[in-house]
Amino acid sequence: MMRTMQRTAVTIVGASMLLAGAALSVRAQAGKGLIDPNIAADSALQTLPHMTSAIVKDLIGKRPFLSVLDLNTFLLSEKLTPDQATDFYRKAFVQINLDTGTRDEFVLVPGAGNRMAKEFAEYRPWKSWGQFDKEIGKYVGQQETDRYKQYMFIPINLNTAGDDVLLTIPGLDTRVLLELKKSRPWKSKDQFEQEIGKAVGPKEAIRLSRYVVIQ
Repeated sequence: MMRTMQRTAVTIVGASMLLAGAALSVRAQAGKGLIDPNIAADSALQTLPHMTSAIVKDLIGKRPFLSVLDLNTFLLSEKLTPDQATDFYRKAFVQINLDTGTRDEFVLVPGAGNRMAKEFAEYRPWKSWGQFDKEIGKYVGQQETDRYKQYMFIPINLNTAGDDVLLTIPGLDTRVLLELKKSRPWKSKDQFEQEIGKAVGPKEAIRLSRYVVIQ
């Protein structure tokens, strides 16, 4: 009897942990898994396909890239071919806003193409990764859907998002998190860039502002 109760307790705890993990992944609004060229260290950038010390130095000097189109223009200007740029994007990418991304941005996602670019735009506005799983999973299955998530973000409501969601913004740390919460309610992107710029500098404030909406 005691062993049965112990096994039951272990099962319940395990199931609870799995559900908690699933809930967190649904709430998270910025995909994970790729290197972000806007915040990666020199040493990490050096490991990426077709990078040289000179290209990495130029890339760091050009940051932040406010879209993957800007990054793509830079890579091509450094004499990478389109195929070499795609190799780079399999490891590193500037994430695309699912609600405002253009066809030209989406087709830079390796393996996406015109068809998936159309599907990414069709179901706007995106509210959660659960919605993304349901709609995009119909076309490509869960494994490929999860891969696409790495290249995207769903804009985060700056005035209502919880800490766990805000901390999915690439490069956002607890210090900036406190500043975000302290200044609520936010009224505009201009206010955000001005106030957060005092803490992290104007370029970083502009980069962070890509990930949020103010409602």
